[in-house]
Amino acid sequence: MEGIEHKVKETVEKYDLISKKDNVLVACSGGKDSTTVLYILNKLGYNVSAITVDALIGNYTKQNLENLKRFCRKENIKLHVISFKKEFGASLCYLRSILTQKGIKLNSCTICGVLRRYLLNKYARKLKADVVATGHNIDDEAQSILMNLFKNNIELLARLGPKTGIRKHKNFIPRIKPLYFVSEKEVIKFSKERKFLVNYNACPCRIDAYRNHVRKLLDRYEKENINVKKNIINSFLQVLPVLKKNFQTLKEPNVCNKCGEPSKNKVCMACQILSKLK
Repeated sequence: MEGIEHKVKETVEKYDLISKKDNVLVACSGGKDSTTVLYILNKLGYNVSAITVDALIGNYTKQNLENLKRFCRKENIKLHVISFKKEFGASLCYLRSILTQKGIKLNSCTICGVLRRYLLNKYARKLKADVVATGHNIDDEAQSILMNLFKNNIELLARLGPKTGIRKHKNFIPRIKPLYFVSEKEVIKFSKERKFLVNYNACPCRIDAYRNHVRKLLDRYEKENINVKKNIINSFLQVLPVLKKNFQTLKEPNVCNKCGEPSKNKVCMACQILSKLK
């Protein structure tokens, strides 16, 4: 078993992420990370299927979807395709333009992230998934840790880790990160060696300037001080149990009055965005 596959196996077993009996739904974009997760978990013998949310971002998502369909056919993996057009009646770009016309300033990443998470949880529940596996790697997690620290978002910080969340909720399907200790460079090398048909370019709508700034900051430090990202993760994992314990005393999250999805507020972020489109 190769390095990256061994890391995933160790992470799954050490943090008890999944068992061979679990129905594992892998959230896929057609990119290198999620395709790698799907490939490795399938190879390790877990009961996997894939789900993708098509935000209809021109040729970018069109090609990603075609690549993912080919990959799933080759590996004999069931693929579920969810479309913004079918669910919301329009593409991400059109939804954003309507909000902009109404004077509501939300960037594409925010809109896409909120609506995508909403759909993933909704359909994971419908498909009776036990967990949703994502392609977040060590680079992504180190960035998220710093971003939440810099913004003093301690509750959001406590939700991070190999298995996300603080408290269980009957309507929320847990998320896991099998690539938690795998670097982006390792993923790129692994996917290229196996000639995965994936798009290595960033989403053309990605304008999360804050994350980009933190990404560049970490990459620069990593060049000067090896293992910076790994050290951030290891330090964080030592304090994570205390963080989770502090927030576990809070009451269970409510459900959205409109859609019934788990939400801290009376109306979830997805429904707030969708209501502004009317």
